[in-house]
Amino acid sequence: MTYETVIGVEVHAQLQTRTKLFCGCSTSFGQSPNSQVCPTCLGLPGSLPVLNQAAVELAIRAGLALHCELTGSNQFSRKNYFYPDLPKGYQISQYDLPICGMGWLDITVNGRDKRVRIRRAHLEEDAGKNLHDDQLDGSGVDLNRAGTPLLEIVTEPDLHSSDEVDAYLKALREVLVYLGVCDGNMEQGSFRCEPNVSIRPVGQSYLGTKVELKNINSFRYAKEAIEFEVRRQQEVLDEGGTLRQETRLWDVQRGQTAVMRSKEEAHDYRYFPDPDLLPVQLDEEWIKELSSKLPELPGEKFQRFLDEYGLPEYDAKILTESKELAEYFEACVQLYPQSKIVSNWVMGELLRELNQQGIRASASPVSPERLVELLQLVETGTVSLKVARELFPELYLSGKNPEDLVKEKGLLQLSDEGQLEALIETVLASHPSQVEQYRNGKETVLGYIVGQVMKASGGKANPGKVNTLLKNKLSA
Repeated sequence: MTYETVIGVEVHAQLQTRTKLFCGCSTSFGQSPNSQVCPTCLGLPGSLPVLNQAAVELAIRAGLALHCELTGSNQFSRKNYFYPDLPKGYQISQYDLPICGMGWLDITVNGRDKRVRIRRAHLEEDAGKNLHDDQLDGSGVDLNRAGTPLLEIVTEPDLHSSDEVDAYLKALREVLVYLGVCDGNMEQGSFRCEPNVSIRPVGQSYLGTKVELKNINSFRYAKEAIEFEVRRQQEVLDEGGTLRQETRLWDVQRGQTAVMRSKEEAHDYRYFPDPDLLPVQLDEEWIKELSSKLPELPGEKFQRFLDEYGLPEYDAKILTESKELAEYFEACVQLYPQSKIVSNWVMGELLRELNQQGIRASASPVSPERLVELLQLVETGTVSLKVARELFPELYLSGKNPEDLVKEKGLLQLSDEGQLEALIETVLASHPSQVEQYRNGKETVLGYIVGQVMKASGGKANPGKVNTLLKNKLSA
């Protein structure tokens, strides 16, 4: 049997607010357990939620960027279930009236454009986190995350491979980070995905039984989990078995999915409007104001980099994947308007150091001004391109002025014609046979003679000028 894979994706994006969704507790990551809690996020009797307006604003910004229909009057509901990290016994979420309705996001997969429909994006509070400690032979609950604002973004089942899911997740993350809606930190759980995977015989119109893969926080793990799950489902059907609707976890060590629980339906959660929260009325003027302040998004910036700077698609894609890297590149180009040269250095020398250190472009010890100073030293012939590239790692570590570092290392390029001619005379006198070969028509020997001059200068001679002076001298 030949099968078609069908996937819908749910993403939980933590909104970049200083405080939680319904109280004033901090959302700061990495604090000691249960240090960022209050009666409201602990679910103590008598405590009442108060909606964080900043979270609503960020949700609207995301909805506008994702071409969603904004719901003028949206409502919070209680999603009822029991789990140790949910102290109230319910999660405040949105059900039938989400803040963002139908929208879409365009992606590119293996050179092919595709539009992914977004069914909804709704606000909800996060749960806490269960902690399992083998040394204490027990478990605990950290409620610091309880009440943290999330935007859950749900697609239609429009994706058909792990590659398409990967492209969608990366494109969505880029948009949210550009907007300042989410920091996109997957290791800290700020951007978590839950693919819903099903398969069906090719040609079948209705969907197969779906399996939800829970809380994956890595693009690589998402791909691996989907690919394993598709194989598993195919094997079950090929052997005459029946698939069950369930939630499964990705076991990184074993490289396979494992059953977590049977998959609940909406009615299992007994949703009902939260009596402590009024419906949210979105003001049209506020929406227009937020729309006018949206930043340039990744796709728009990519196209502008192609048109304005004449960059190849590869360069433009790499540079615009990060808002901070794009801003760094443009700051350099403002000072040194040779976009391709700047692009080569930013994508090469700078990105290599940033990736090794695991830091962002905004935290680079080499500022755009410093990088441009180095490029100008190459352009004026003060240092060779080879020397500049070899010098960059030390420039990155030291943060020094490039010219001072060049002088300190004694790496100034020798460009004085008088000094170069003296070196050339010495080299030619020491290699008469090569000189005769060149003058007899064997022009390939010129490279050898240039190398000898460079060696005599300790690698400091300007190779362009050496070539020109040698040709003149040998032709005389």
